[in-house]
Amino acid sequence: MKYRLSHRTEYTYDKPVRNSLGVHHLRPRVLPWQHVEGHTVVLEPVPADIAPDVDYYGNSVTYFHVLEPHKNLVITAASDVTVDRPVYDDDALAQPWESARPLAPGAHGESWAAVEFALESPRVAHIPAAAKYGAQSLEPGRPLGEAVTDLMQRINRDFDYDTKATTVTSTVADAMRKRAGVCQDFAHVALACLRSHGVAARYVSGYLATQPPPGKERVFGADASHAWLAVWVPATQQWLAIDPTNNQWANDRYITVAWGRDYGDVSPVRGIIWSKAKKSTLRVSVDVAPVAS
Repeated sequence: MKYRLSHRTEYTYDKPVRNSLGVHHLRPRVLPWQHVEGHTVVLEPVPADIAPDVDYYGNSVTYFHVLEPHKNLVITAASDVTVDRPVYDDDALAQPWESARPLAPGAHGESWAAVEFALESPRVAHIPAAAKYGAQSLEPGRPLGEAVTDLMQRINRDFDYDTKATTVTSTVADAMRKRAGVCQDFAHVALACLRSHGVAARYVSGYLATQPPPGKERVFGADASHAWLAVWVPATQQWLAIDPTNNQWANDRYITVAWGRDYGDVSPVRGIIWSKAKKSTLRVSVDVAPVAS
């Protein structure tokens, strides 16, 4: 599938900002199943300094520094991306889930690359409630693919999608207590359930191409950023991408932008400002449009 991707972020302040310093993860990754034919990012005002780079996890990240006084900061990214449906090895997914524990004795020889994704991270605490919930899917000797799919299905069934239940700073404990949240929360909960049992899994940030209801036209800007997770498959060194929010494995409708330990590693835009402003407004508009071959 080919897509034309647009992501517009606008910050509005009640008083001028003298100095704005930030980073953004907005360029999709180049992967065996994902190709980036074009990508541009425009910032208004124009930064005095801008530096594209690659972060520790291999994600494209850009540092920017705006020195011109402004009450609006607008970041507009556009990308042309082609995505293929990922293909997994059935035999590898049939291995016991315990094989995906890189810190376990006798772990796969390439386990070093997955170790940090089995550890706690700032937004994914290994709380007892998550370990207990995860244990229901991680029965001894159960095939890896079957176990993580069961966990995905249970989260989708047991948790309500509610944009008012949590905020960007909510914890795994908050989401588990409320049994509600958004895609970020569902991914964090699943990561906590798996990592608390030693399974390596990483947080993935990107976009999901949606389809309008039958008979309705696409509304530009109605899409949104999305989050899911990917579980280490040691036999093939692949990562099985699952989406608890939509109860499915990631397919050719998923555009991967960045991955890390949790949301804090891959937030689309973050930064700090120097200003006397006391109020600010954030508006984000995303559009993922299929392009005819």
